Amino acid sequence: MNGHMRNDRRRVDDAVRFLKSFVGAPGLTGAVAPSGRALARAMAAAVGPLAHGLVVELGPGTGPVTRALIERGLDLRRLVLVEYDRDFCRMLQSRFARATVIQSDAYDLPCALTAVAGSPIRAIVSSLPLLNQPPRRRVKLIEDAFALMGPDGVFVQFTYGLVSPIPRQACAGRYSSHCGAPVWRNLPPARVWTYRMEAATPRTDRHRT
Repeated sequence: MNGHMRNDRRRVDDAVRFLKSFVGAPGLTGAVAPSGRALARAMAAAVGPLAHGLVVELGPGTGPVTRALIERGLDLRRLVLVEYDRDFCRMLQSRFARATVIQSDAYDLPCALTAVAGSPIRAIVSSLPLLNQPPRRRVKLIEDAFALMGPDGVFVQFTYGLVSPIPRQACAGRYSSHCGAPVWRNLPPARVWTYRMEAATPRTDRHRT
């Protein structure tokens, strides 16, 4: 079996696993298929420079965004993958053996990241279905994220929705946000949002919700 055939088979297998996970827990999975390559690459690009620190991925599923981050040059040893589904965790450990895979609830970040406490975190990249969650839970997630990253961190989130997945009132005066162009090649089309602490964002980069 050549490389293209193996990749096609893997994508089909991943789609089947993802669909099973969605059927079993739609509120946690939030989509019927893994992120497409175009969306995964857009999310990885939104992280920006990868010179230092850990990159934490929330809800990596079968690993499409993980692969995109690696393709951009991120060392697997700097990747921390926080996944709730046990079967996905086993798959991630098999595919990305040098990464740190943590089976935990990503909405409780301080607890989930206990194993890497004290290590500098460059970025948190989230594929969580935030719009399925109440606003207070989404606000807590981004507050916990920046408490762990510090003022120079970046929080990356994709959404199928038309509005910021982090409520506007939570961002006002605290976080700047930037919405990328629609990723039409994803099914369904999606957008990538990046959030930074106001004081750490150059004025020319600011794009408020």
